[in-house]
Amino acid sequence: MSAPPARLEFEPTPIAGWLPADPGRLAAARAIRLNPDLRPAFLAQGAAQANLERLFGGALCVTTGQQPGLFTGPLFTLHKALTAVALAREAAVRLGQAVVPVFWVAGDDHDFAEGNHAYVLTASNDVEHLVLRERDASAPLTPLYREPVGEDVARLLGVLRAKLPETEFRSDVLGWLERHYRPDTDLASAFAHAVSDLLGPLGVVVFQPTHPAAKRAMAPWLVRLLEAAAPLNQTLVATAEELQRGGRPAPVTVGDGATLVMLEGPLGRDRLLLDAGAYVARRAGERWTQDGLTKLATDDAQRLSPNVLARPAVEAAMLPTLAYVAGPGELAYLPQAAPVYRTLGVAAQAVAPRWSGRVVEARVRKVLEKFAIAADALSQPEGRLEATLLADALPPAARDAIAALRTALATEYQRLADAAVVVDPTLRKPIDSARNAAQGAVAEIEKRLVAHLKKQNEILLQQLDKARRNLFPLGRPQERVLNLTTYAARYGPAFLDAVLAACTPHAPTLESLSDSA
Repeated sequence: MSAPPARLEFEPTPIAGWLPADPGRLAAARAIRLNPDLRPAFLAQGAAQANLERLFGGALCVTTGQQPGLFTGPLFTLHKALTAVALAREAAVRLGQAVVPVFWVAGDDHDFAEGNHAYVLTASNDVEHLVLRERDASAPLTPLYREPVGEDVARLLGVLRAKLPETEFRSDVLGWLERHYRPDTDLASAFAHAVSDLLGPLGVVVFQPTHPAAKRAMAPWLVRLLEAAAPLNQTLVATAEELQRGGRPAPVTVGDGATLVMLEGPLGRDRLLLDAGAYVARRAGERWTQDGLTKLATDDAQRLSPNVLARPAVEAAMLPTLAYVAGPGELAYLPQAAPVYRTLGVAAQAVAPRWSGRVVEARVRKVLEKFAIAADALSQPEGRLEATLLADALPPAARDAIAALRTALATEYQRLADAAVVVDPTLRKPIDSARNAAQGAVAEIEKRLVAHLKKQNEILLQQLDKARRNLFPLGRPQERVLNLTTYAARYGPAFLDAVLAACTPHAPTLESLSDSA
């Protein structure tokens, strides 16, 4: 691993919420042997090729995953993947056996509005919004593994070529994206191959659950969830209510007969609902019997997929997973999935919070130090921090001196006038004029001081704005907005090593996999 670039710092912003594995998970994971038929569903490049062989030879794995995103999406995708790398290495040392990082590409996801765009920080420090295209609100909810990248990607690659800084790494970054985000492929495949190419040298194996081989392996587990849908529906509702009574969130809506299985139909990906002993697709209205869905799982498994509560349990059934690396949203809803594991008879893997943090470049650090502020201060609504910093901008010594001088001029000129008019009453007017002239001179000095401060403040405002665009673009944390290309073009492969170095100390802080499993 190369040394992190000297101009980069990483500030952690920790996520709480480790969820321990069920008792017996370690033994259960060791007992899983991957079906050789699943091999085509995996991608592996570089060091990941040897890891894939280890996985099929009985190695364990630490997984993470994300829905496909344009140009690999926000930085937190990278943070999840490299946390999995760090945790897999830590687990291998603790357990004394091979543990492989696996990235699950959630290509069944149909949220095009999340996957159709990326934000990059340009050479001029502007936040550039790259949008592939919009999907009409009335359009079918097509899974992203069926959504073509299309010709629009050439336009976006052109924008990147024009807007990214001219560095020795820019051509390689653009070449990487051009190899994978092609008009003739789909978003999920582009994402999967880009991640594999990027992270394969660090040992990351990519799993495509939308591959026909994976769909066939997954189908029997989905049939079991459908068979148990009625009692599971009740248990999920009870679990959500129990969590809420205990003050914990239950963000995934359950109940009303909603199963945990999704069906691809005429309106795209659709939820199957229980309805009078049968099933109906929520939006399209297609009706199915249990026998019909069981047959579909055999004949056309490609049309079935798990929802967010079922996916981790299905993963635990299929892969020898020790732990899943999750973001804050997943950590919030995964406690709701406990009944799903019990229904499938699968011991739950541990859930580990991903590393969370921000990149602080040297030029941004200088701004923070200049104004003696922490990075989090820039998370305030735009203008609030500036108002605080500019309040009473006139130096106290100058402000006090001006006030004292005004008071003294008024007092002493009044004393002079009172004494002078006794001798010559006509002197009052010239004395008043002299006093006003003196006060005017003080006002002019104050005006010039304020004007100079305004110029300084313009620079201050510009510097704060640039720092905010780096750390809280669009008013949100950097890792949830900016795309990897922002930093890959500036620092090259050393940036990945630097992020992994930041993630590595995070792994030992997670609870022991061997103890909890």
